[in-house]
Amino acid sequence: MGNEMIQIAGRPYQNLNSLNLDNLENGIANKMADANTVYSYPSQKDFLFELRYRKHMIESSKQMSEGKAVFTTFAYAACNPACWNLTGAGGFMLKDGVNPSDAITDIFTNSQQYAFECATACVILFYHAVLKTISRPDFNRLFQNLYLYSWHTDPDLGLHTFYGDHILPGDVVYFSNPDYSQENPWYRGENAVLMEDGRYFGHGLGIMTGDEIIDFLNEMRREGSSQPAYLTNLITRLSFNSTAGYGVSQWSRQKKHHWVAHHNKDSISRMRYQRYLYKGHSSQR
Repeated sequence: MGNEMIQIAGRPYQNLNSLNLDNLENGIANKMADANTVYSYPSQKDFLFELRYRKHMIESSKQMSEGKAVFTTFAYAACNPACWNLTGAGGFMLKDGVNPSDAITDIFTNSQQYAFECATACVILFYHAVLKTISRPDFNRLFQNLYLYSWHTDPDLGLHTFYGDHILPGDVVYFSNPDYSQENPWYRGENAVLMEDGRYFGHGLGIMTGDEIIDFLNEMRREGSSQPAYLTNLITRLSFNSTAGYGVSQWSRQKKHHWVAHHNKDSISRMRYQRYLYKGHSSQR
């Protein structure tokens, strides 16, 4: 493989050395170049946006890992009441008069006031990484009605979940534990961010190797289980179609209502959340 796996405006990109990338961005670009998948962008600006966003996703993961926010279930979720209203389902609803950018930042600066499960943690990381990549005014215009619950997101965040065999630093993956103990149902799996060194950040576990996460989940299996935990090939990332212009088209239209699937199942994959969402949406038709 080589730089032909990175394409700008339909042509292989050969100028990585001219971009003045830092070490982390360069490492991500090299993993793209070595992939068996073509990463195609309309412009160099879009390509740089993805590199910078992924760097920020990794940095935000490290910041959460070093913070004091704890892992808990929806029943015991907690947030700073100065920024969020805690709902009966264990979600965080943006408080009136609070900027979305300030509320997301508060989760990191006042982390001791927060408790949530690992799907919510990943959504928080996506928002925080985007906030660090675009301007605060742009972020505030895009995400005016933030609600944090499991894998629920504003449509303009543009998450995309698919099955794949090539993950990049900053992607979210899912470790499944199908034989989890009924005493610890919140360990049915772990959503985790791939870091630049091949380890993963999972909220409540910290930064660990994949084998260490699997070993931990295996300890949470039911007695007599013969099915070990494993890393699935589910990948969740931003949809990088026109992200360098985040919000330009969105601001000119009124947002459609977006549904929330309140399921009370901790630590599920985004694919499972989408099934709950589809089932709930279909029942309303």
